[in-house]
Amino acid sequence: MRITFLGGAGTVTGSCHALEVGGRVVLLDCGQFQGMRAVEARNREPLPFAARDVDAVVLSHAHVDHSGRLPMLRRQGFSGPIYTHPASRALCEIMLKDAGYLQEKDAQWENLRRRRRGWPPLEPLYTQADGEAVMSQFRGLEYGERREIVPGVTACLHDAGHILGAAIVAVDLEERGKRVRLVFSGDLGVPDAPLMHAPAIVPEADLVLLESTYGARNHRSSEATLAELGSIFLEAARDGGNVVIPAFAVGRTQDLLHLLALHYDAWQIGRWRVFLDSPMAIDATAVYASHPGLCRLTPRAPPNFTIARTTEESMQINAIERGAIIIAGSGMCTGGRIRHHLKHNLWREECHVVMIGFQAEGTLGRRLVEGVPQVRLWNDAIRVAARVHTIGGLSAHAGQADLLRWYGNFRSRPPVCLVHGEAQALHGLADALERDFGLRARIPAIGESIELG
Repeated sequence: MRITFLGGAGTVTGSCHALEVGGRVVLLDCGQFQGMRAVEARNREPLPFAARDVDAVVLSHAHVDHSGRLPMLRRQGFSGPIYTHPASRALCEIMLKDAGYLQEKDAQWENLRRRRRGWPPLEPLYTQADGEAVMSQFRGLEYGERREIVPGVTACLHDAGHILGAAIVAVDLEERGKRVRLVFSGDLGVPDAPLMHAPAIVPEADLVLLESTYGARNHRSSEATLAELGSIFLEAARDGGNVVIPAFAVGRTQDLLHLLALHYDAWQIGRWRVFLDSPMAIDATAVYASHPGLCRLTPRAPPNFTIARTTEESMQINAIERGAIIIAGSGMCTGGRIRHHLKHNLWREECHVVMIGFQAEGTLGRRLVEGVPQVRLWNDAIRVAARVHTIGGLSAHAGQADLLRWYGNFRSRPPVCLVHGEAQALHGLADALERDFGLRARIPAIGESIELG
């Protein structure tokens, strides 16, 4: 028995961990690398085994950095089942189709550049049709339900509190009389999220794969976060411009709409026009509404909330110079309609940009958070004159104290492999685990294998 780290090791994105048990191969996630061009190039690197040799996938949740290479895996010959929570399946039906569309568009732009240089064309990683086709391989697995997915591998999902359907994955492995329980945290949410439940406690493990996105820092309290967010809306109203909010289509968008409804009077949201400009986020919000039992509160939206599904509706928003709260994707500003809204608002001193989610290295969102004075959008240099705010307390990822508290509920002190973090976060969490529990965590590199049992 062994585990090999194929993504999400030494980096936040590209989640993929291969379990080999009794001649079978099971992947925990098969996500897309996101960020700098060199990082995204890893999406095209072959797996260390043929896709047809993968027997099954257990998917922790729907975000593309965890699910986004599944259509590629199918395209290369994978025909096995993909086990995930039914809500994650419903979200993947939206997200993987959209991801395929974006892959096609990216290939078109890249091939235009390659033609100019006399280079051969590049095939898209996968297509919209591939994103639709892979859905036939999904199998629902409810929280708390134990199921043998291949001989020697039994999986059980627990609520991770990150987004709708997100799971902590516990797998019991057995080979030649040896038994090992591995617990993969997936992406852990915060205990007091606007909509999601707190992450479940899983008390027993022989090895823990622990995410480390915010392993070196803690978030502000929810009270301080809400006070800061409310003050931004009040200040922006006085400045007389727009508020542009890059938001992940799944998770942050639904939390934000709920908060705007909840604090409608206190934040004077009635004086604004609130736009959700993302077809994927619109569809994902409908999925949230259809699974109210998975949320600790019923999702809401403010009464002055307008959806912009078509390109024409999106373009009409760009004509509004003041009084608009514009929520659009992508959350890291790497693509989507948010880039058009930034182009129309970043250079205006009276406007505000509010960053409410994690920004990976190399992304436009990260550069804005770091305070660059100028960005390029479609080869145009855009001055950054708008106020850029970073609201860390709205993150869907646990902070360092939350991660330590979650790990502290294991009855023993199982060894830990830290995954899904940048270097500072990984080493910060490793130091904290050693300080609090006397535990020397392992930080695996991509391609590294560990023998189990």
